[in-house]
Amino acid sequence: MDHSATLQSSQQTHPAFSSLKETIEANPLSIAPETSLIDAITLMSQGSLGGASDPALGQSQRSSYALVVADSQLMGIVTERDVVKLATQAIDFVSTPVAAVMTQRLVTLQEVDLQHPFAALSVFRKYRIRHLPILNAQQQVVGVVTPNSVRRALQPSDLFKLLRVEEVMSVSVVEAPPEASVLDLATLMAIHRVSCVVITQPRDATSLASASPLGIVTERDIVQFQALGLSLSALQAQAVMSTPLVCLSPEDTMWKAHQTMARMRVRRLVVTNAQNTLVGIITQTSILAS
Repeated sequence: MDHSATLQSSQQTHPAFSSLKETIEANPLSIAPETSLIDAITLMSQGSLGGASDPALGQSQRSSYALVVADSQLMGIVTERDVVKLATQAIDFVSTPVAAVMTQRLVTLQEVDLQHPFAALSVFRKYRIRHLPILNAQQQVVGVVTPNSVRRALQPSDLFKLLRVEEVMSVSVVEAPPEASVLDLATLMAIHRVSCVVITQPRDATSLASASPLGIVTERDIVQFQALGLSLSALQAQAVMSTPLVCLSPEDTMWKAHQTMARMRVRRLVVTNAQNTLVGIITQTSILAS
């Protein structure tokens, strides 16, 4: 799935970032290869074993990934996106060990080579990943860099405050009707390789282009439903979607988007126009790319 890579950078810390150390999530969620898939996603949902923590909040957060470690060596990773893809397949989450489904050929970065936060950002873009394990000289994990950890380390800048949402947002939004099953949503996420589906209700039966957003269902939601043992085919989107939505305007600044994500502890925001029509979506990756 992913390919091995080692990147180097001789650049110095950019003034937009407070500290390189703050871009690394220390004590990431780690599990053994024999851990069952259902136990793995339960731990991810609970943020157990140290999970991804936010010092500013002083509490453990749900983890978007679990590192598979044996004898202090990194063996693989299971992410929320993997869980969503597996949920669309005939896999027994109770009896299947993570070793059978984990991504083994990982993109990693040596600790000594993390000279600049943009070294990690270039890896995210190049390999289309959102989790970058950082290793020491002994090839042991010292932490993980994610778009969320980089965003937390961002400092205010004039450019960030002047850049508008419409200049950065993605206009290709995957949508589904309220009656769609959660299994259908998981299938859409897997096919389009996206982290969420926006639930929309057309303003009238003849114009799908004027859809209004009603709610959103994310990868993390599906991981939680799997951990609870719920039937994805029996759940309808309208019953489980996050609603009401806090939406951005295309004219809002990227700084507002950054602040809103931090305040609400979310990783994406829907963008609507003055008529409450869906026009785009902003994700953490969008913010970092700006």
